[in-house]
Amino acid sequence: MSSLPAPRGSSVFHRREFGPSQPYSREFLSPNYKCVPPLIPSVAEGDFPVAKLKYPIGMMGLGAGMNLIALRGLPIVKKGDDIAQLIAHAANGQVKIENGDIIVVAQSIVSKAEGNVYDLREINPSPRAIEIGKKMGRDPRKIELILRESTEIVRQAHVLITRTKHGFVCANAGVDSSNVDEDHATTLPEDPDASARRIRERIKDILGVDVAVIISDTHGRPFRKGAAGVAIGVAGMEPLWDLRDKRDLYGKKLTSTIFAAADSFAAAATIVMGETNEGTPVVIIKGAKYKPGDGRATDLVRPREHDLFL
Repeated sequence: MSSLPAPRGSSVFHRREFGPSQPYSREFLSPNYKCVPPLIPSVAEGDFPVAKLKYPIGMMGLGAGMNLIALRGLPIVKKGDDIAQLIAHAANGQVKIENGDIIVVAQSIVSKAEGNVYDLREINPSPRAIEIGKKMGRDPRKIELILRESTEIVRQAHVLITRTKHGFVCANAGVDSSNVDEDHATTLPEDPDASARRIRERIKDILGVDVAVIISDTHGRPFRKGAAGVAIGVAGMEPLWDLRDKRDLYGKKLTSTIFAAADSFAAAATIVMGETNEGTPVVIIKGAKYKPGDGRATDLVRPREHDLFL
């Protein structure tokens, strides 16, 4: 193990590397909560099923010692598979799932298990889908699937930004052709919050523990490049923390701060999952601080009357 010198009053960064088949892990130990950036593993540095983010209590509010562990050994998910059973089986020997853990599950495997996989060869595009596909240089069959999953087109340029049946505003209504067979695409679960609740209840039945469950997807952000993980389904936790009337370090009362905790957990887990061929669509978060409750991911959707841009 090597240690890099740290600025006085700052932090010590420890890096440990293992063989190709062993976990890649980083620890960030900070005696000073000021000026310490979050640390995440780098994709370029290889295999990283474990990320350890350690902060002093109160720095971020998410946890004094939060560990994110990607589950290895999950099979290719098929229609009808029991996601919770697959998680429990994969966790055996890797990590003990305990009360208070958060399980983050990639939308793609939930969609597969629930049968939301479509063969584009069986889709007959409508005249509208053919017209849009021609203008955009896109497959009209996939455009048709996007239209079926949308209540409106919000923007049409190099990508279709739509409002989904769930109320999410995102690219292509969440229709995705990655990690499925050629000429196939997945759509979002019909009710991701209900999907999260079912997984949570099955985990309790199988393992006897109370956990929170987040179903994650990656969405682009207005005014910023790149996609980030977001929560599209939530169970067992409140997705928003209302910090209004709390005091900051200088004693000033907060007047508008509402923290998107579920999205933050989803974003952190997405880094550990990876976005290509890692094969780790489930992440266990241990040591995280969250508010248990009956919240829904739809609580994160801004009401249209409060939207300043659409």
